[in-house]
Amino acid sequence: MEKILIDRKSFLKIASSTAIIIASTNHLLGENTDEIKNSKTNKFNFPPLNGDEIEILHLASLAPSGHNAQPWFVKYIKPYNYIICNDKTRWLTAVDPTQRETILSIGTFLQNLENAASNFGYACEFKLLAVNNQEENVMEVKLISSNKIVKFDIQKIIERRIVRTNYLSVALDNEDVIYLLQDETNHFHFYPNTSKEHQWLNEQTIEANILQSNRDDAQTELSNWIRFSHKDAEQHLDGLTPASMEIKGVAAFILRNFYGKENVMKKDFRDKNIENVKTQVTESAGWIIITSADTSVNSLIETGKRMERLLLKIRERNIAIHPMTQILEEPSTNKLINNALEIKLPIQFILRIGYLKKYPEPVSFRRTVESFTKI
Repeated sequence: MEKILIDRKSFLKIASSTAIIIASTNHLLGENTDEIKNSKTNKFNFPPLNGDEIEILHLASLAPSGHNAQPWFVKYIKPYNYIICNDKTRWLTAVDPTQRETILSIGTFLQNLENAASNFGYACEFKLLAVNNQEENVMEVKLISSNKIVKFDIQKIIERRIVRTNYLSVALDNEDVIYLLQDETNHFHFYPNTSKEHQWLNEQTIEANILQSNRDDAQTELSNWIRFSHKDAEQHLDGLTPASMEIKGVAAFILRNFYGKENVMKKDFRDKNIENVKTQVTESAGWIIITSADTSVNSLIETGKRMERLLLKIRERNIAIHPMTQILEEPSTNKLINNALEIKLPIQFILRIGYLKKYPEPVSFRRTVESFTKI
């Protein structure tokens, strides 16, 4: 291994800047396509599943989730018939005590599953099973062979990723705004960076991050999902990693070799988080708010699917989206947002949006299909 020599002063400078980046990852769907290898390359050794079933479930698992917790598992009933389940061992109880975000994430999984199934010539027949956010059995799915179905381009699923940095602050073209909001005007609200609502969202996002960074339970939860080393990442195939947090080079080396959970709890780490958020909110073309019809399980699932459809179509326009939903996770800021934005329906997603000069390639890291599928 090549030796890396670095003096103490340089080390502290790089480590400090690394903390700025890593500490700002605590938000809904903040981690999704984000690491050093693709779980599809792992050995699949699960006899009940046919080849196209494995492909479809793998593509479904490329859905985003908070802290990349991947809060789902699949119960196998028979070929092409499953129950998509809520995995309580992967709940984020500090920032998502009602499992609202969990159900939204399962919605993104279901949208990916539906899209992937269509590519292989199957239509999805869904049956909602859950009546609250805590039930294990959420949705029964049957894949029905069809020669009439319109195939979805699965490359969009493979290439989708969240980008957090290097947004341009130029305004979105009107054509792109229409493209993003089309067919969703009842639930999508766009606030350009020239609006007073944009400024309010900037300020409240900073305030909510301050509140959350000062909560030991939220910070402990964050520390439990950071995979600092390659070994840790490869063991778990989930969580937040240096690559997902867009940390590279010497900074990534330092993070993997000298950082641990205890660093996340330190005051300096939390303070750097706030500095980073202040920078991020100044870099955007605006915010998109996504609402749901109500707070039922069905509405949350539909809203998660709506969110995933948006994420799957932005790359072709060189548009990035960064979910920053701390306002919704902190009670004191949550109670203000509907009135401030004059929105009556429940708000489920707060998305920072902007153009990129260059879209980074995805580096997906997910659990293997056999690891989240049960009989």
